[in-house]
Amino acid sequence: MLKNKLKAGIIGHLVGDALGVPVEFKSRKELKKDPVRDMRGYGTYNQPPGTWSDDSSLTICLMESLLNGYDLNDQAEKFISWLDKAYWTAGGETFDVGNTTRVSIANLRQGMEATAAGAGGERDNGNGSLMRILPLAFYLIDTESADKLKKTEEVSSLTHSHPRSILGCYIYLDFAQRLIMEADLEQAYEKTVKHINNFIEKDNLSSELKYYSRILSGNIKDSAETEIKSTGYIVDTLEAVFWVLLKSNSYQEAVLKAVNLGEDTDTVAAITGGLAGIYYGFDSIPKKWIEQLARLDDVLELINSFGEEI
Repeated sequence: MLKNKLKAGIIGHLVGDALGVPVEFKSRKELKKDPVRDMRGYGTYNQPPGTWSDDSSLTICLMESLLNGYDLNDQAEKFISWLDKAYWTAGGETFDVGNTTRVSIANLRQGMEATAAGAGGERDNGNGSLMRILPLAFYLIDTESADKLKKTEEVSSLTHSHPRSILGCYIYLDFAQRLIMEADLEQAYEKTVKHINNFIEKDNLSSELKYYSRILSGNIKDSAETEIKSTGYIVDTLEAVFWVLLKSNSYQEAVLKAVNLGEDTDTVAAITGGLAGIYYGFDSIPKKWIEQLARLDDVLELINSFGEEI
């Protein structure tokens, strides 16, 4: 079961990313006039159809690193290779790099300690660690909450070390694990809300809970679309992901809804796609979209290797 969920989650993530890349930064208004309904190409970054971006590259780098155990320095080396040498890119080109990620990787390159390299200012709460952390959910599937939070903090802090980013990653990780282990979407959401509200109250992240109040109310599904933003701010991204998932009934509906919210289309759709893949299964992802993915065989080979280890 775990291997199947892994394959569905990672490929679901890549497909969502690739759907969003050609229309990144387009407004919701523009996409209502010309909605994405299928895999497109070129557009924002002039990349061919099926091209995935930094969201997927860094997710794959983390997965490859975890294949050999939990080593923050190794994760850091892979991130540096991605930025400097286009390692694990779709087409040999690194594009769409977030400012916080770029600065933090520069810190790592200069030899700064892995857990100290990430930017920790309030303005550094983009979605750049959230977008890459899905493999950790599988790696830590049988881990106690305290250790899970510690490792989430460490992995996020390679690039994003503000408590808001760490809490956002932990909310997402907890929800992903519940989808991996349980069948019901609504129930997984309810349990995540309950766990976060109870567990984090005892932690130094509790001052950040208020920023996630719409998610942690347990009623985000009831929010109007106009209340849901889809920017690169981690809170906006996570709200959009939960809202889309809870208002959709299939993988395809979820990722297209995510893309067509506009703005940070690739990241919102990638994170949505990872979770929707886990929930609806690999066979729910349209085959024609999977077949268009860049480097599909390479990615599937790595997924298979990682699946053997977890």
